[in-house]
Amino acid sequence: MTKKKILFICGSINQTTMMHKISSYFSDCDCYFTPYYGDGWINYLVGKGYGKFSILNGPFRLNTEKYLEDNNLTLDYRGANHNYDLVYTCADLIYPNNIRNKKVILVQEGMTDPQTIMFYLVKYFRLYRWLASTSTMGMSNLYTFFCVASEGYKKFFITKKGVNAQKLLVTGIPNFDNVEQFRNNDFQYKNYALVCTSDARETYKIENRKKFIRECIKLSEGKQIIFKLHPNELVKRATQEILEIVPNAIVYSNGNTNHMIANCDILITKYSSVAFVGLILDKKVHSYFNIKMLNHYLTLP
Repeated sequence: MTKKKILFICGSINQTTMMHKISSYFSDCDCYFTPYYGDGWINYLVGKGYGKFSILNGPFRLNTEKYLEDNNLTLDYRGANHNYDLVYTCADLIYPNNIRNKKVILVQEGMTDPQTIMFYLVKYFRLYRWLASTSTMGMSNLYTFFCVASEGYKKFFITKKGVNAQKLLVTGIPNFDNVEQFRNNDFQYKNYALVCTSDARETYKIENRKKFIRECIKLSEGKQIIFKLHPNELVKRATQEILEIVPNAIVYSNGNTNHMIANCDILITKYSSVAFVGLILDKKVHSYFNIKMLNHYLTLP
C-alpha cells in the first residue's frame, strides 16, 4: 500500500520545530519539509538575495535548513517533487500556488502582531497580507482547517480577523505542550530580569529602542538584567545600544530562550509569544499586550 505524503512548510526555528513535532505523529506517512516560499516576483526577489529580514530568506531560512539537515528530515524545497495528500503550514501571509488545490492545515505559532493602520488597509483594500505581518494570520481563508491555541484565540480570530468559524479547531500549540520541561536546564544564571527584544527595526517597523531599554531598567526591580536578542536582530548595533545604557547588562544573541525564561524572576518583552511561556511558568511578565488578555488566550476548554 502506497504511503500518504505530507508536506510541512516551515519558517523560523520556532515554526520549524513546531512542524517537526507535528510530523512525529505521522510515522505511517512519508513526511517532507521545506523552508517557507512564495511564487512569481516574490520568489524572483528572494533568488536575488532580497527579503533577508523575513522567513523567506536570510538567517531564518539558513537556520531552518540547518535544523532540517541536523535532524535528518527529508527536504523537498517548494514541495516540487511530489503530489501531496496533505500540507501543514505555519503561516498563510503568502499562499503558494502549488498548495491551493490541496488539503491544508494552518497551525498558529503564537500571538499575532498588533492591528495597526496597515492591518486595516490590507483588510479593506485587499492588499498583500504580508504588508501587515502576522496581524493578518488566518485571513487568507484558503486552508482547510486552522488549528488555534485556545477558545480565547478562536473567538479572537473570528471577531477580530473575520476568520470562518467552521474552519477553526482548538488544538493548543505544539511548542507549548510541555513548558514545565524548560525548568530542567543548565543555564548558569538565576533570579534575574530577562528582556526578550524584537526585530521591529529589521522588519521596517518603528521602535524607540533606547526608550524601551530605560523602561526595562525600571521594571527590573534592581535585579541583574539579561537581554536575549531576537534572532533576526543586528547583534552589534543592539548590543552597543544596551551596554551604553546598562553597562552591567548581560547580552545573548543565541541560546535557549525558554531555559532563560525558566530561570528568571521577571520577564520583559513587547509583542512576543515568549510572554506565554513566562505566564505558564508563573513569572512576573511585562508585555505591551494586556496581561489579563494573554491569560485569557492561554485557557483551553
